[in-house]
Amino acid sequence: MLALARSARWNAAVTIPIYDTFIAPDAAARVSRVLETTFVSQGPVVAEFEGMLSTQLGIVNPVTVNSGTTALHLALVLAGIGPGDEVICPAQTFVASALAIRYEGGVPVFADVDYETGNVDPRSIREKLTEKTRAILVVHWAGTPCDLDEIHAIAAERGIPVIEDAAHALGATYKGQPIGAVSDYTCFSFQAIKHVTTGDGGAVAVREPERAAEAIRRRWFGIDRAASKPSFLGERQYDIEAVGYKYHLNDYSAALGVANLASFPDRLRRIREIAAHYRRELADVPGLRPFRVEPDRESAYWLYGMHVEGRDELIRALHAAGIVASVVHQRIDRNSVFGGPKELPNQARFDESQLHIPIYARLTDEQVEHIVTTIRRGWSS
Repeated sequence: MLALARSARWNAAVTIPIYDTFIAPDAAARVSRVLETTFVSQGPVVAEFEGMLSTQLGIVNPVTVNSGTTALHLALVLAGIGPGDEVICPAQTFVASALAIRYEGGVPVFADVDYETGNVDPRSIREKLTEKTRAILVVHWAGTPCDLDEIHAIAAERGIPVIEDAAHALGATYKGQPIGAVSDYTCFSFQAIKHVTTGDGGAVAVREPERAAEAIRRRWFGIDRAASKPSFLGERQYDIEAVGYKYHLNDYSAALGVANLASFPDRLRRIREIAAHYRRELADVPGLRPFRVEPDRESAYWLYGMHVEGRDELIRALHAAGIVASVVHQRIDRNSVFGGPKELPNQARFDESQLHIPIYARLTDEQVEHIVTTIRRGWSS
């Protein structure tokens, strides 16, 4: 039995959405205090939020920015990606992962996925290597970490960096290490429907302190704010040495993040409890197989994914019961901007059967049992 907070008996006529936007009870007060100061740009609350990401989640040198996409772009800039450089990445992601490569004139090279997880397959990465490969960008699909040891070994052979798109994976761990402490660069999203939201926002974790300092400069036009003090005339004194961007987070967004991050460990425990319940209760359902999670890693379970025979029929059955199910994202290489679909056989299989059901901390016992009961009731395939 789930040890979750109970609510009144579930009314199946009310839709259970696939996502939930969690706003902490004290968020409004925290944001109001920032607004009352009238200092709403980057300031002490941004620093507080970055400190919490480090101390609470073990993220190394987190540099906050205004979106997960800008975090990816900044990581690629720091990695030295330029025109014509190839970056290997999966197609099972949102378009931002590959568009960020294009921002610098780089070429996304799509690798195939592991059908059982939706994560990029290290064997396919190796097959896609060329003399132009300059980085490997991996995506922790649904919040479950990729096979990082194998991927790091490939990167080490070539002397190229690994960039993690961890938009789904805040709070996940790999072999006891927090995601955000493993690779050269790890990018997070704090967009509205993520586990922790700042409204819109993101962060890039940078293992090397010198690169982290560069990230801090680059997120604000290339100016070192700490060292650029105003002169007698009132303007900051600085000398920009490299192109920078207006990517910084602001204090009122960070105040929302501070409030929402405080309860995240408890919410993540509850999410994992729901995932374990799904796995137990749906294990023997014909025509359904949950995505694999290896025992040496902990998923953040931003999504709960599974392969389904007769997927459309199950979606209809769930919708009829007031439950939203979704593929969330399908292969992005089909977009013309990336040149159209590539030969990725496991990705093609994955697209044909993948499905996700609701999983977030505010699901009640009754809602979870309603989802389980609806699926166990079966569907016509």
